[in-house]
Amino acid sequence: MAEQKEGSSVQLHQEDVDKNIGDPLGTPLITQEEKIKPPAAVVGSPSSAVKVEAGQDNGKSSSASSTERHISIQTKLEGLEMLVELNGAGRKACPLCPEEKFKACYSHKLRRHLQNLHWKVYVDFEGQRMCICHLPCRQLKPSLSGDQATGRLVAHYHCVVCSVTIARKTDMISHLKRHVNKGETEASYTGGSDVPFEDPIPIGQAYEIMKELGTNVQLLPNHTTPQKSDTYFNRKMKTNRQLVFCSLAVLAEERNPLECLDAFGATGIMGLQWAKHLRNAVKVTITDINEACVKMIRENCHLNHIRVEGGRVPRHTDATGDVEGLPIASVEVVKMDANVIMHLRPFDYIHLDPFGTAVNYLDAAFRNVRNLGIVSVTSTDTGSLYSKALNVTLRHYSCQIVRTEYYRELAARMVVATIARAAARCNKGIEVLLAVAVEHFVLVVVRVLRGPTQADESAKKVRQLIHCQWCEERVFLKAGSMVEENLYRQLPCNCHGSMPGKTAVELGPLWAGPLFNTGFLRRMLFAAVHHSMDDIQPLVKTLLCESECTTLKSFSTHGHFLHSSQVECGVVIKTLQKAEEATSADQSGKRKSTEESGNVVKKSKPDASLEHPPFYYSIHRHSIRGMNMPKLNKFLQYLTEAGFRVSRTHFDPTGVRTDATLTQFKSVLTKYSVPTYATSSQTGSIGLSAEEGARKVE
Repeated sequence: MAEQKEGSSVQLHQEDVDKNIGDPLGTPLITQEEKIKPPAAVVGSPSSAVKVEAGQDNGKSSSASSTERHISIQTKLEGLEMLVELNGAGRKACPLCPEEKFKACYSHKLRRHLQNLHWKVYVDFEGQRMCICHLPCRQLKPSLSGDQATGRLVAHYHCVVCSVTIARKTDMISHLKRHVNKGETEASYTGGSDVPFEDPIPIGQAYEIMKELGTNVQLLPNHTTPQKSDTYFNRKMKTNRQLVFCSLAVLAEERNPLECLDAFGATGIMGLQWAKHLRNAVKVTITDINEACVKMIRENCHLNHIRVEGGRVPRHTDATGDVEGLPIASVEVVKMDANVIMHLRPFDYIHLDPFGTAVNYLDAAFRNVRNLGIVSVTSTDTGSLYSKALNVTLRHYSCQIVRTEYYRELAARMVVATIARAAARCNKGIEVLLAVAVEHFVLVVVRVLRGPTQADESAKKVRQLIHCQWCEERVFLKAGSMVEENLYRQLPCNCHGSMPGKTAVELGPLWAGPLFNTGFLRRMLFAAVHHSMDDIQPLVKTLLCESECTTLKSFSTHGHFLHSSQVECGVVIKTLQKAEEATSADQSGKRKSTEESGNVVKKSKPDASLEHPPFYYSIHRHSIRGMNMPKLNKFLQYLTEAGFRVSRTHFDPTGVRTDATLTQFKSVLTKYSVPTYATSSQTGSIGLSAEEGARKVE
């Protein structure tokens, strides 16, 4: 019977080949050897597969790569029962079980077997149900002696997409999810004679159009899975993209046009936002190593009416692909590794946002970055940054850390220290403009200062941190200190005398300098207001208060803080003046020949007293047991009245950044805390006095 089925299928295949040979529509000719070649059989015995004819309506060919499916894949229970003629007389064998596992039986018993064993534990995928199969379809693994194990046959499922066999149901469900994440949702065969054939859906209709900051991007159905998707897009990184955009807008005020690089394009959303809003002030280059990403970036450029310049095409060439109107900007799209393009070309602004850590790209980033340029680094490897994988932390950042109450700032300072060492290897120094650790990422924005002297100054700010494991007091190790003998003596706490064992540990190396620049943050706030970025304005205001270590929240975003010159990163930077300032300068007739908008005038030594204190204390971590703490804003006021500098911190909503020591912090907290059970204790004392009075009466 099986030989007759195979012969009939070969004959049908032969007739189809004969029709294709005589097709007048220009189909390629088929040789005689290919003409007599039978179709490929599925895994297993010939009786374990069903041939399904391909659709031949109007000469259309099926999009499926094969026209065969395993008999365990059915759409209805009737289809599974139709494999065996249950209405006939006599004993019948199960089509999904070998003879040694399930012997031939009568129809009523076989029907129950198919329903309760094979159909009951199916895996559904887009209407196709994969029943469990007991046939010897899987490749048996050889034993230690070299012989194949023949004693036990493993039950399995046949994948509806790729025809692979998987033993466990949960593994098959996970396997199908991976197909969906990759965008593979069509089966590798025609569903069956009872399911009509449908033409494949065009790829453009499967895209999702998303708009962010006036920029449209196309997203694939699997855009949320970075390990399985080619064009990854994370909606939660909107805050990160806006902060990076504001930092670039501030640099564009100093000098333009800027050569800026988005080293990991994915969908190209970040580079497109730069080009669309900053226009001629920037020359954007978006690069990615994946061909699918490059294709998607080009399509998104045309979607936003941005001219695409890729490869070796010069920038002045005309675009040929704009559908509506003239291009509003131009973007260069390059398929190249990030390290390669950063080694080949210089840039003024570089943004690194790989999936995970960015340590593999720091050396190339500082290789050709221009003087006073900016490098922004986004790290999403929170497992190693937040002390959850200490071996990975040591491998990537060469840093020893433990879990502390200030772990977010510890992660930011660890990333900055790694960036500083990478810059120093290229004879460049850095000044930190911004260091943010929110949600699931750490963003660090640094300005590059060229020269070995600047590199030495930056390297000196990378120090070890002494941390007390009992009270979590911390202090940076002073230069030239004997670590082994005087480790605990540098801490202001007395835990080493009152607590047994080793109380202090050495963490690091970490960045010991400031994490924020006030002037740069003020201009970022102005850029956020100018471009209507309402989402990050509260965050930037918090960072501004944190950089000045103050609780004042009176900010003006309309220009009186935009002076003609500002001291940033130890450098006096000439910024763009307003129209009224330029008019008054023209009327006075005084103009310096060396002063232009965006030029660096001189270098000045930064005032160390204005730097914000490192780290912060959590008010809940150091609360007194049995005492009600004051409200956080009230407590900040009490610390200010005590003569300390104090501010909130974005790293922790319950954190307090202050220059007070932990002992002073706790003393103020204890002074203004109220006992929790004050009322109940008073009631108890009243009851006790009444009891004593009763005894006296007796």
